[in-house]
Amino acid sequence: MRPANGNDSVLDRGEELALLEAVEQRVLWLSTAIIDHANRVRPNPSGLKVGGHQASSASMTSIMTALWFHALTAQDRVSVKPHASPVLHAINYLLGELDASYLTTLRAFRGLQSYPSRSKDPDPVDYSTGSVGIGATAPVWGALARRYVEGHFGGVGTGRQYSLLGDAELDEGAIWEAIQDPMVPGLGEVVWVVDLNRQSLDRVVPGIAADRLQGMFAAAGWQVITLKYGHLLQELFTRPGGQALRARIDAMGNPEYQRLLRCSADELRERLPGTGSTAGPIAALIEPLDDASLLSALRNLGGHDIGALMDAFDGVDDTRPTVIFAYTVKGYGLPTEGHPQNHSSLLTADQMRTLADRLGTDLDRPWEVFADGSPEAAVCAAAATRLHRPEHVWQQPPAVPTDLARPAPTGTGNTQQALGRVLLDLTRRAPEAAGRIVTVSPDVSSSTNLGGWLNKVGVWSPTERTDWFADDAETILHWREQPTGQHVELGIAETNLVSLLGELGATWSRWGQPLLPIGVVYDPFVNRALEPWSFGIYAGGQSILVGTPSGVTLAPEGGAHQSITTPSLGIEQPGCVTYEPAFAIDTEWCLLAALGNLGRPDGNSAYLRLSTRPVDQSAAAVPSDPAARERRRRHVTAGAYRLRQHEKPVVTLAAMGALVPEALAAADRLAALGHAADVVSVTSPDLLFRALQARRGLSEDPTWILDQVFPADRATPLVTVLDGHPHTLAFLGTIQNTPTTTLGVTRFGQSGSIEDVYRYHGIDTDSIVAAALDLVD
Repeated sequence: MRPANGNDSVLDRGEELALLEAVEQRVLWLSTAIIDHANRVRPNPSGLKVGGHQASSASMTSIMTALWFHALTAQDRVSVKPHASPVLHAINYLLGELDASYLTTLRAFRGLQSYPSRSKDPDPVDYSTGSVGIGATAPVWGALARRYVEGHFGGVGTGRQYSLLGDAELDEGAIWEAIQDPMVPGLGEVVWVVDLNRQSLDRVVPGIAADRLQGMFAAAGWQVITLKYGHLLQELFTRPGGQALRARIDAMGNPEYQRLLRCSADELRERLPGTGSTAGPIAALIEPLDDASLLSALRNLGGHDIGALMDAFDGVDDTRPTVIFAYTVKGYGLPTEGHPQNHSSLLTADQMRTLADRLGTDLDRPWEVFADGSPEAAVCAAAATRLHRPEHVWQQPPAVPTDLARPAPTGTGNTQQALGRVLLDLTRRAPEAAGRIVTVSPDVSSSTNLGGWLNKVGVWSPTERTDWFADDAETILHWREQPTGQHVELGIAETNLVSLLGELGATWSRWGQPLLPIGVVYDPFVNRALEPWSFGIYAGGQSILVGTPSGVTLAPEGGAHQSITTPSLGIEQPGCVTYEPAFAIDTEWCLLAALGNLGRPDGNSAYLRLSTRPVDQSAAAVPSDPAARERRRRHVTAGAYRLRQHEKPVVTLAAMGALVPEALAAADRLAALGHAADVVSVTSPDLLFRALQARRGLSEDPTWILDQVFPADRATPLVTVLDGHPHTLAFLGTIQNTPTTTLGVTRFGQSGSIEDVYRYHGIDTDSIVAAALDLVD
């Protein structure tokens, strides 16, 4: 529990309550008018539905008014449910954080976004939302990221992390994956407020099972606060017949309650008492109430009672996460309130004018603020002052070397091993940059070659914990948990991992403190993690996702652990560069390049697809001459390099990642048959595709790599091959418009040896040779 924000030092409780209720009415009007203008007033030549959610916004106005104008501090952060974005913009407008010119631009090009966006909205937005369940959980990982930065670098302070979510979002698995992660129970700054309006898009939900949901949060160690009834109903419950009324409302199903909201006062007097022995006492209780009082009392749920909300926010236990279940009415205060199909319904012009008259506003001048000198204007000004955040100065990340200057690896190794080795090398050769690295994994640290890194930097924990196996001579992985650790180990849910990755990758823009976050996950499960990771990138989070081991090369594991579609994901993902290196030295250069692009305004994320396949590292043929080595490095990090080059090639083999050895073997076989073959090692199909688009005038990316690796004077028929879907490299044939055959994986995998599995998918050496012969004969 923390002290109230200070309003009560100026106003007594009654005065503050009355003023906040007046502010609430103006927020309701503005949020409704923002949507109305976008749909009914703004010209729409195409006739395409604009949309917006007046009812969903109305159910949140009380909650958000109490939060912003009473409870929030400058250090707090809030994730707002997607459909309540107009309420956020209305509040920011009253606080002076949004120019009036934007109020007419909801869902317009470069205007107010459909859902809150950190990167695209013109006013302050703490968390991007819109992907159901992902935005709701973001403050959990934002809290952990803040603690990490504060513990390692300081200067970011404390503050609560609020999440305002609709009750339907509790259907999302991401919610429950987050609350039960072992890291979460200690995050006392996390506060969720559930808008319990008991409606979904299509209907009134018949059994929302609030008690069961509350029990699930409590079992996870959360403080549970329930706001079901407001002060009007609470007072009625104390009168004769009041307990009967409470029992009647508690027992009725959601659809019946919602139907009562649609009744006139006369209909309500007939329906509300129900039947049975309690009907008489209830009828007697409500008989003396005037119509307005009766209608108001029925709607007086806890989520619309400003005083109850203020008490709830003031009573949060900051030693553990808190969830507030706030019962609300969807469409509260609007003509559509309680209607089962009000989700996307819009008020008519007549309804808007009637609403304006009732709320003391003017439909013809919808953007009026409170008059200067009025108590309401003073409340808004005081809140704006209290919530003003000092601007954090962005610290440029430490320089990441482009080459660690190690001799080119020899012997046999794989790209996954190179990941762990590069991280350890950085601690010695670039300690400042290494100090900004934070790794995250879902219980796969040892199996993805992070063991040496963990032993070096330790595991992050808010408090130091005893390592009971520190004196066990047979323990290889030392699990030292301490606030200075640089690895965060979550449970096995990939959604949690990449959600945290997004928040760790956003610290540069939140507090000016850049981190270099790397998340490691088995590549077959990247698809499961893709949505929250993509949403984190959309919100400004810059990170590196490592998928390893990858592809059908993980042959004995079978189809369930073999990835097929992941090679093209990085091409398709905005804000991300994808790499799939074949050799350890390539991995080093690609990883260093990716790290150098993190934590900066012009930065971007990266996806590295790595393998456990043992490969002869001498086949990389890294030049020993320093200038030639640097040229190779530049090619590797730009997308491709010529690994083998003949004077007069008749075919080119372009291979990626684990399939490069097969391409080299195929080139040897073809040479023996009298067909000289060039071999190109593709390290980033993404960067090659961007270069091709730029050559066509569709982007501003550099194009030089195409001239270096696929020059016109060496254009030959092309065979592409990779450990994934063949369409990933299919575009390479269009660089010089050459005949092309694409080999890859298009079926679910099988268990077996590499040779058996490669043959099954037609990506073995024989298949490459046959494809090349078909093109040149």
